[in-house]
Amino acid sequence: MLTIYIENIGDMAVIECEGRIVQSEDALKLRNAVNLQADSRTIVLDFSEVTAIAGGGLGMLVFLQRWAQDHDIRLKLFNPRPSVRNMLEHASSMRDFDIATLDEMMALLTLADGRYARAA
Repeated sequence: MLTIYIENIGDMAVIECEGRIVQSEDALKLRNAVNLQADSRTIVLDFSEVTAIAGGGLGMLVFLQRWAQDHDIRLKLFNPRPSVRNMLEHASSMRDFDIATLDEMMALLTLADGRYARAA
């Protein structure tokens, strides 16, 4: 079962995912969460607490990557566990997926927070 938490920081959405993305209902839950962030410039999928991902989840990530490109949104994946990262690396369709480093994530948060502070 997948649990999702969303935090908006300026024009960036961080979608924290917890659990497994192995059934179609989990993949659809992820899609719905991302689609709700269509006004964001950057969407980060925090996979720190994702313990497993299967074919449907991988397929949904490919779909979401295309969706984000079509909406001029940067979609990034952050901190997948080694087992999940291994699945991502072995899926040929996922080789070009953008996985943010810790330094990049910190820079994104600082930039988004700075823009938010100026707008307020």
